[in-house]
Amino acid sequence: MRALVTGGAGFIGANLVRALLEHGHFVRVLDNFSTGSRLNLTEFANDIELLEGDVRSYERAATATRKVDVVFHQAALPSVPRSIQDPLTVNGTNVDGTLNVLLSARDAGVRRVVFASSSSIYGANPALPKREDMRPMPISPYAVSKLAAEQYCRAFSTAYELETACLRYFNVFGPLQDPTSYYAAVIPKFVLAALEGRRPTIFGDGTNSRDFTFVANAVSANLKAATGPNDAGIYNVARGERISLNELLEAMSSYMGVAVEPEYAPARPGDVPHSLADISLAESEFGYTPSISWREGLERTIDWYSRSTAVTAGAGQR
Repeated sequence: MRALVTGGAGFIGANLVRALLEHGHFVRVLDNFSTGSRLNLTEFANDIELLEGDVRSYERAATATRKVDVVFHQAALPSVPRSIQDPLTVNGTNVDGTLNVLLSARDAGVRRVVFASSSSIYGANPALPKREDMRPMPISPYAVSKLAAEQYCRAFSTAYELETACLRYFNVFGPLQDPTSYYAAVIPKFVLAALEGRRPTIFGDGTNSRDFTFVANAVSANLKAATGPNDAGIYNVARGERISLNELLEAMSSYMGVAVEPEYAPARPGDVPHSLADISLAESEFGYTPSISWREGLERTIDWYSRSTAVTAGAGQR
């Protein structure tokens, strides 16, 4: 397979690039490095074709999609808080950028586009677990942008017979995730704070819960979706377990052998209180099996950040 990974220098993208290379595939990466890091590609820089550019440019997207079979469209501006602060830029990347990728894929004769969507689409819908046939009720501009991009994928499948698969990620975490960004996700923020002896901040009372999904599970779903049925499908990608933030900190404390005491702050606008996925559709349609539990994934992530932080600290002392 000849694969393009947009946003391949990002957290999920770089993990996906590594897996594609391990399976012997040709990999091209398109990234503008606005949120991704060149360091994420260092270990296999000589094994990939790297194009620097923005998916908001049709010309750059068209260059990237030439002579590839599958596009893994990971490029996006993530984060609900970011989208509330700057909805216009988020929309430009997540909606216009996806349209450019789909257009260029159509024009280049790409077989399939696997799109990285988000569980935030379910939004204010209180029903649990979340199923793909539920009514979307987005409550943030980020969620709206992902829903619009999904609809573009479905329209291109119908109008142009471009195969698409949309994967609704549920709180993916793991190695390479940036813990220092203002918009960083909760697990890397918590782990870094604990390693530095700081109290992590929980927005709300800590009873809010998430279906935390280790990145290897999300990567596996992408690889399977690339060859799964051609039905313009939309699939939840998660572990299928619901963990509260308080429970998450308790597990961290137990594994790290330190008391990680949080500071509580008011809940943020756009955050949903609970999230839990029904993953039976992805299991039945293309054999997705989340083999790594949230707890094992958390332990692997803590170990990775512990090594990474130690290396960074050592480099700063030389």
